[in-house]
Amino acid sequence: MKQYLQLVQDILDHGSWQNNRTGIRTLSMPGASLRFDLQQGFPAVTTKKLAFKSAIGEMVGFMRACRSAADFRALGCKVWDQNANENKAWLANPYRLQEDDLGAVYGVQWRQWPAYKLIDLAQPQGAAQIADALAKGYRQIGQVDEGGVPHAVLYKAVDQLRQCLDTIMNDPGSRRILFHGWNWAQLEEMALPPCHLLYQFLVNQQAGEISLCLYIRSNDVGLGTPFNLTEGAALLHLVGRLTGYTPRWFTYFIGDAHIYENHLPMLQEQLQREPFPAPRLVLSDRIPSYAETGRYEPEWLEKVEPGDFSLEGYQHHAPLTAPMAV
Repeated sequence: MKQYLQLVQDILDHGSWQNNRTGIRTLSMPGASLRFDLQQGFPAVTTKKLAFKSAIGEMVGFMRACRSAADFRALGCKVWDQNANENKAWLANPYRLQEDDLGAVYGVQWRQWPAYKLIDLAQPQGAAQIADALAKGYRQIGQVDEGGVPHAVLYKAVDQLRQCLDTIMNDPGSRRILFHGWNWAQLEEMALPPCHLLYQFLVNQQAGEISLCLYIRSNDVGLGTPFNLTEGAALLHLVGRLTGYTPRWFTYFIGDAHIYENHLPMLQEQLQREPFPAPRLVLSDRIPSYAETGRYEPEWLEKVEPGDFSLEGYQHHAPLTAPMAV
């Protein structure tokens, strides 16, 4: 994890102080990236104890399209509690349904992206367009007038993550195997707009390898980066298991890389510690391997449990804590 420590040092050396919505200043640096060869080990932070179970619980919650902090807690992840129940802006938001509700956050967009088609019924192609949409799983839910012209409204929930797996299986050479969470139409319906918002899978058929590029618009380097590295790398391992490819390169891009002022002592302590060797991620044998069975079973995206993921050979320094900015 020397790359991670170098990122921390780069922000300390080159960052500038910025104010933000939380009221806690950040030392911020625009544009950063990390790149890991997963064949050399799992990118777990070792200069403090990684909250591995919590990070994996969150990832599993995303894959199940959870929108309640209670559901994340049941999976061993409590990081959403404050955003659900202590974020003043969210508490006053009319889209918040009840205690623990988070709105249409990450997993809802990953697995149930609300897609609409507005089809001009005055055009001669209108009937053919409706037929095509219906064949693709849309359903007609109404009709509206736009500028005095009748339009049919069609809707379906798009499972972006499942479509990625299907494309890996059917068209592995595609450069369009991606999903994202930045839905402009629903940002006001979320307790927190997505930070890690764009995932792209890239398959090397000749080598039998699969890689992942992850773009994060805004990253709390003290708390968020270790968490998100864990989730992204674990997701790549899972997708590789279900599609028959070996996980290889995990590239991590950050738009705004920042350190909160009250996280400085924690990170300065880590800079004094020597990293341990990278551990290895182990997936439970109960998760089917396409490479071994020849059976494509994407339903395991919803069936995995946090306990199906473990770290082997994980050495770490003493735990360090810092408050999360909300």
